[in-house]
Amino acid sequence: MPDFLLSGPRDASTTLLLAHGAGAPMDSDWMNAMAEALAGQGIRSARFEFAYMAARRSGGRKPPPRAEALLGEYRAAVDALAGSGRLLIGGKSLGGRVASMVADELFSAGRIAGLLCLGYPFHPPGSPEKLRTAHLQDLRCAALICQGTRDPFGTHDEVMGYRLSPSISIRWLPGDHDLKPRKDDGIKLGDNLAAAAKAVADWAGGLG
Repeated sequence: MPDFLLSGPRDASTTLLLAHGAGAPMDSDWMNAMAEALAGQGIRSARFEFAYMAARRSGGRKPPPRAEALLGEYRAAVDALAGSGRLLIGGKSLGGRVASMVADELFSAGRIAGLLCLGYPFHPPGSPEKLRTAHLQDLRCAALICQGTRDPFGTHDEVMGYRLSPSISIRWLPGDHDLKPRKDDGIKLGDNLAAAAKAVADWAGGLG
């Protein structure tokens, strides 16, 4: 069973399962700040780590495996949260991508209510031809993607040209892959994280 890092109100009716990105752990500064912003919107989150990342805490330095190799670990995390009320799944970058690959099977089984991707990696940076969108074209699970307009894994102009399922909503924020804005945007990272958390709360509140 994965070790969960819980944030937000304990009596929340909905739990959001969150996996980390490829290179940073579940308690990175970014993940901590995002969890705090979500908690401020009354959202309870449960963060966990894939085995390759957890191994780094004891001196291991395994690179992240292919996303497909992590599907079983994500399913196991969902299993461990059974009985926690309404469940949403998602994650940051790689974590969100993995969640998106199991979302429809879990949604069809009535086990989750929706999918959240915080900075979806639509393609590797510098390789816009290597799209990771095939499974998103016919996604049935309700999904929200919070994406930076200048994200090198998928900018606003690029993503607007993709064929994506109508079940997917995208909240655009002026920023990069970490939703970090430029100085001339006139806002700070915390502003974008707060806006993303508000978008998540509004979206989750509209789910069945």
